[in-house]
Amino acid sequence: MCKLSNNDCKLLCFIILVLLFDHLTSESDSLEFACKPPRHSTYPFCNTSLTISVRAQSLISLLTLSEKLQRLTTNSSSIPRLGIPPYQWRNHALHGVAATTVASATSFPQVILTAASFNRTLWYLIGSAIGVEGRALYNVGLAGLTFWSPNVNVFRDPRWGRGQETPGEDPMVSSAYASEFVRGLQGGPHDHGLFVSACCKHFTAYDLDKWANFTKYNFNALVTEQDLEDTYLPPFRSCIQQGGASCLMCSFNQVNGVPACANEDLLGLARTKWGFQGYITSDCDAVATVYEYHKYAKSAEDAVADVLRAGVDINCGTYMLRHTQTAIKQGKVKEEELDRALFNLFSVQLRLGMFDGDPRKGQFGKLGPWNVCSTEHRTLALEAARQGIVLLKNENKILPLDRDFITSLAVIGPMATETKLGGDYSGIGCSSRSIYEELQEFTKGFLSISYASGCHDIACQSVEGFNEAIETAKEADYVIIVAGIDTTQEGEDLDRDSLVLPGEQMALISAIADASKRPVILVLTGGGPLDVLSADRNPLISSILWVGYPGEAGAKALAEIIFGLVNPAGRLPMTWYPESFTNVPMSDMNMRADPSRGYPGRTYRFYTGTRIYGFGHGLSYSAFSYKFLSSSPTKISLHKSLKAERLEGVDEVLVDDMQDCSKLRFGMQVSVMNLGDLDGRHVVMLFSRWPKVLQGSPTTQLVGFSSVHTVSYESIETSILVDPCQHLSLAHESGKRILPLGSYTFSVGDTHHTLSLQIY
Repeated sequence: MCKLSNNDCKLLCFIILVLLFDHLTSESDSLEFACKPPRHSTYPFCNTSLTISVRAQSLISLLTLSEKLQRLTTNSSSIPRLGIPPYQWRNHALHGVAATTVASATSFPQVILTAASFNRTLWYLIGSAIGVEGRALYNVGLAGLTFWSPNVNVFRDPRWGRGQETPGEDPMVSSAYASEFVRGLQGGPHDHGLFVSACCKHFTAYDLDKWANFTKYNFNALVTEQDLEDTYLPPFRSCIQQGGASCLMCSFNQVNGVPACANEDLLGLARTKWGFQGYITSDCDAVATVYEYHKYAKSAEDAVADVLRAGVDINCGTYMLRHTQTAIKQGKVKEEELDRALFNLFSVQLRLGMFDGDPRKGQFGKLGPWNVCSTEHRTLALEAARQGIVLLKNENKILPLDRDFITSLAVIGPMATETKLGGDYSGIGCSSRSIYEELQEFTKGFLSISYASGCHDIACQSVEGFNEAIETAKEADYVIIVAGIDTTQEGEDLDRDSLVLPGEQMALISAIADASKRPVILVLTGGGPLDVLSADRNPLISSILWVGYPGEAGAKALAEIIFGLVNPAGRLPMTWYPESFTNVPMSDMNMRADPSRGYPGRTYRFYTGTRIYGFGHGLSYSAFSYKFLSSSPTKISLHKSLKAERLEGVDEVLVDDMQDCSKLRFGMQVSVMNLGDLDGRHVVMLFSRWPKVLQGSPTTQLVGFSSVHTVSYESIETSILVDPCQHLSLAHESGKRILPLGSYTFSVGDTHHTLSLQIY
């Protein structure tokens, strides 16, 4: 009997998928799509020569009230008389297409690790690759085109189980990720249409799932106007204005006493001030929570009326489906409000070409299964893991190892044999190997390698396996310990209570380090920060690497870094706090420190406490030096017509009074020298400090970054764009943005540059 390996099974599934596509291509009637000729292609909404608006209005005019109500849920039923098939709006593509109907799709690293690359181009390319696979799968009826990604909430608290899904704690980085990923995913303008649809979630101040007596369903996020303006809103504004997102998801929680999905001011801000053009969906059951949990509405019908009035177009769940008709009968909802919602929904579907006939004959009809798990996409997944993995510690330059001079290697830890390394919202990868398997493959023919789990699972509640692991470690020249957390410890509806390693993991690490011939290498998995201070200070632990959830190719990328084929370049996109931070209430949404009540603040911009590792921390096998070039400006002049006001001893101007901020933009020119023996990528991070620390101003602020490829003992120049109105302004307590005048200090590493901003 022939036994197939895991990868062989996936290859077989892929071949079957290709054959399925061939069958569907030859049997055109077997694939469901709207405007199918000859019977249903003559409706005005099928006429591609008409505008999107006219086509959407035409379709709405043909629907009965019952048919309209069926559109308000994410699992929309078919309309046979119009030839419109059912449609599932809820599709996920956080770091790869994740659908139960799909045998496999490229699994990129979880977002938090991809963010650690600080590479805008990479973020765009990943979005683009996922969009291609999504469209290809849609063409054979295996996926929709509306993807509820990305998650651009700020990673405010290290305990949040879904922080792994986000680009980290910095709103500027999250904003940049949002715009790049969305532009890549949606494919840019294609005849004013969409390649696929991206959805920015969860709007806003959502970063608590379950802590103490609070859940995401009943939590009221009390947020100051200042924190809203400079932390919670920017990623969504960028997602819409720079990224052009066609969907916005409102969150479960309340914001200052009003459920996000019933908040007219909040949702109206996106449409009226930011120019959002698309549909607004509730998070799943977030309409029900308006009445059932928040008790904001007096009845289910009132809840439906509240969210429709606020601007919600569709409900993830069935609450609107079940209660809207009654709300109409009670006079709480007008049919015109349904028509507005349907117009937004149909407009996005029309922009996607879903009413243009057979998708295989359309603009993207040539895409099929051969575009899923392509060599190009799998190589990109590998490159993303290479660029994201962070070297946290490397005493005495133990890494990289040289496999030509090592005879034996031991790998310890339950995560070393885990093949599911994707994190939340993962699909089935094209192939998957564990860290142990990739190290075996990489060292084949060079050295012997052994393994012991040490713990039965990630929870590590027993020391029963310690002795075997210790004996295995004693026999090896070098030891790699794989520890950390996984989705049994963090995830949606699973916030952490502690930042230390689970169970007896730290005891295992210490025991192995004590028994080994040489200082050991520690690899940490998981999306959330960990208090590993004892490991960082232990001289018997020479090196620490954070791999997050590195996706299908992450184990290979790790092996390449450990053995020096790749020079690590990742930087932490979030602060790693000590265990004592768990004394801070997770429900406190304030970003800024308040010494009067012992509140330390949050994120590198405001946190005043001790850190295990800081935001932006990440080592390389090379050392680097920096130099600001003479072309970098030293003075920026504002127009003399601007009126400056004095605040806390500093002159400042209101950003709203600035006539044309784009004219003030400038490039900060930096030269980077690789002082090491290895070529490699390097992240240049440009920080700024204000002329004088005003009350509530960040200690420092990242204003730009650039990922560059460097050559050993050579220099390279890079330019980082600075927009003073955006990057140098502060949020006042009122929520207004102000631009302080005076001397700004820019820094890259230990190199500084001064710029004067004045009215002349």
